[in-house]
Amino acid sequence: MSQSFSGAQKEYLAGFMAAVAQRGLAPFAGLAANGRFTADEHGAPENLAAAPPAPKEDSIFGTPISELCKQEQWKLERHGLDIWDRLTAHTEENKFPDDQDTFYFRYHGLFYVAPTQNSFMLRCRIPAGEVNAHQLRGLAHIAETWGGGYAHVTTRANLQIREIAPRNLLKVLAHLHGIGLTAKGAGVDNIRNLTVTPTAGFDPEELIDPRALAHALSQFILNSRDMFGLPRKFNIAFDGGGSISCVADTNDIGFVAVRLGDGHALPPGVYFRLELAGITGHKQFAADCGVMVRPEQCLAVAAAVIRAYAETGDRTNRNRARLKYVVDRLGLAEFLRRAEAKLDFVLPRLAREYCEPRPAPRAQGWLGIHAQRDAALRYAGVAVPVGFLTVAQLRGLATLAERFGTAELRLTVWQNLLIPNVPEERIGAFGDELRALGLNHTASPVTGGLVACTGNTGCKWAATATKAHALELGSWLEERVPLDVPVNIHLTGCPHSCAQHFIGDIGLLGTRIGPEKIEGYHVFIGGGSDDRQGLARQIATGVPFAEVKPLLVGILQAYLDRRESGETFRDFAGRLSETELGTFAVPAGK
Repeated sequence: MSQSFSGAQKEYLAGFMAAVAQRGLAPFAGLAANGRFTADEHGAPENLAAAPPAPKEDSIFGTPISELCKQEQWKLERHGLDIWDRLTAHTEENKFPDDQDTFYFRYHGLFYVAPTQNSFMLRCRIPAGEVNAHQLRGLAHIAETWGGGYAHVTTRANLQIREIAPRNLLKVLAHLHGIGLTAKGAGVDNIRNLTVTPTAGFDPEELIDPRALAHALSQFILNSRDMFGLPRKFNIAFDGGGSISCVADTNDIGFVAVRLGDGHALPPGVYFRLELAGITGHKQFAADCGVMVRPEQCLAVAAAVIRAYAETGDRTNRNRARLKYVVDRLGLAEFLRRAEAKLDFVLPRLAREYCEPRPAPRAQGWLGIHAQRDAALRYAGVAVPVGFLTVAQLRGLATLAERFGTAELRLTVWQNLLIPNVPEERIGAFGDELRALGLNHTASPVTGGLVACTGNTGCKWAATATKAHALELGSWLEERVPLDVPVNIHLTGCPHSCAQHFIGDIGLLGTRIGPEKIEGYHVFIGGGSDDRQGLARQIATGVPFAEVKPLLVGILQAYLDRRESGETFRDFAGRLSETELGTFAVPAGK
């Protein structure tokens, strides 16, 4: 596990950090002489990202090898980054992998998704959700030439391409690399795509633009071997305080920007609050650790937390291997102590109430035309129903970003995208051409907040066709309920909760009902994140999808009829018991 950088790698990282510094930040994480992480680039000039000493051969961080779960045994047999020969063999023979190689291939962003599709899915790695027009065309080429002719925007501000035959694996990876993207570490026990407030850099409300931090951390991860092969997957988000949420509080690490005034020992300015162990599929938001992190310290802090997790995570039971369960076992204070022990600086404590209040994120602000910091420019939030884009739409969006903007696009965790830097006087023409692609920058209060996981057409874990059901449900509700405020509806096909059903105003968890295995849902009401943080409560169990539609009509109509002045749907649901909500949730005709 111990590995230092070559001269060429050090030269590349030095150049990368210089470029980052030109954007106003100089994020750095290295090892000081005492072996601890430093944010001082002069404190570790020859040791940018050295791995910790390898554990004893008879155990992995204290866990006897004989007790390791199957996947951990596979990691010992061969590192997931060292399987290029197997990828090559499968490509040459056009064959599908066994379970062990399926696990390894996910280190390279290639997912064998049988039995739902007897093919591979490519999951990219797009830090901060930033993609340019050239890259979007390159992804369209992959989807058209070697995939199924479409792509999905994911809930980690990322893109996935499906229906790839094994004979095309190396061509896909080569083309992805050629357009300046990668898929390394996009699956299994690795750090997933790093998310950022999608309006970063042009948002008039933001406290700080965290993109440089996300890109620097992404390079650190890609060039640090021990960042791969964690006990389980790991999510990180940077919230710069902008007008759109990136739901940082659902991540294993959330860096949340705050402004600090005078009146205490710390210098005033913008800091990040460190939040840890969010995993809403397991009914937990990230906990505020009570510490303040300067922007230039974020990389070192992230690396320290990740390595503390690598040393303490459960490698015998994958169901209890996420960071949440480490914190449950050790306590937040003890885990934080272990992470801080890896730093050569102290993280100051300060209660959140000393930080200045920040505006609430704009409800469904990922849609529509909105002002930028430059008063002459606008960004357009484009509705992408359940994240599905055809090849023609991918290419068309690339052209729109070039013709009307600056060839930039931003993916969001809400399964849509933004096109920034459109001159105000050209918005009308932009909208006309967007609609010609079959897309729009407007949506109803229902369809604008639909989020759906892949579903059983592409995921073996899912019980229901979530994307098809989401579209059908959106149309049904639009026709029957005159909503005048945004309501988010999240459909997830299994308890893994990729669509995060617990944080939707309405959450639907897929299930199969009765001996006929009818597709249905458990119904949850009243979830939220950020300033409206709360887990949705279950009010109905095992409802066939055909009955879910009128059930939700009843609940939403009750909200319109009984709400108090200015009351949101979540607030309405919050003041009622599950029993009271259940009285509205009666399918028509029952």
